Amino acid sequence: MPALPPIAVFDLDGTLAETAGDLIETLNVLLVREGLVELPLSEAREMIGAGAKALIRRGFEAEGRALTPEHHETLFADFIAHYGAHICDTSHLYPGVVEALDRLEADGFRLAVCTNKYAAQAVDLLERLGVAARFAAICGRETFPYSKPDPRHITLTIAQAGGDPARAVMVGDSRADIDAAKAAGIPVVAVTFGYTDTPVERLGPDRIIGHFSELAGAVAALVPRAAA
Repeated sequence: MPALPPIAVFDLDGTLAETAGDLIETLNVLLVREGLVELPLSEAREMIGAGAKALIRRGFEAEGRALTPEHHETLFADFIAHYGAHICDTSHLYPGVVEALDRLEADGFRLAVCTNKYAAQAVDLLERLGVAARFAAICGRETFPYSKPDPRHITLTIAQAGGDPARAVMVGDSRADIDAAKAAGIPVVAVTFGYTDTPVERLGPDRIIGHFSELAGAVAALVPRAAA
């Protein structure tokens, strides 16, 4: 049997793409509808990173409004519907993403996405950004019975993409990414420009990068070049 290829697994929001504008615009639609004031992007950006439900809860808590479970579910459904219609109004890839993907593929890596977005919305966004076809698997919060920070979200993504779990690396921006990768025994590269309420330096990733031009070097330091 031929050896499985090494694989790089990416988070989406705050890692591959700057999506905060469209996410917070959707949150603000809900806040205004509920009689609350809009949150400035600069204040709300760090609320992103744990999924839409957490973003809604954090947004309403910031306005001093508690949510019942039933109301939270209603708002979540409304969020998903509105966001789906405005998923790429302002969202864009971070500088250097395409070149970094090119380099990893040239080095023999398979690529995958593991996100707490719904998979259909992740695929839609990545198609609009022009890179969906680069990924052997795009796995969302509902793809498996588990989602980050559960490590099985990453390991099952690797399996679905056909990558070698012994030569895998996770690239993310938040505690959920870092904790899931650590629990899976997979090295993790953290970006400094994403969405986190705690600086990634405090979360103990294996490498930290401030631009995608640094990714190839970070991955090379973490992933064996040949199968054992």
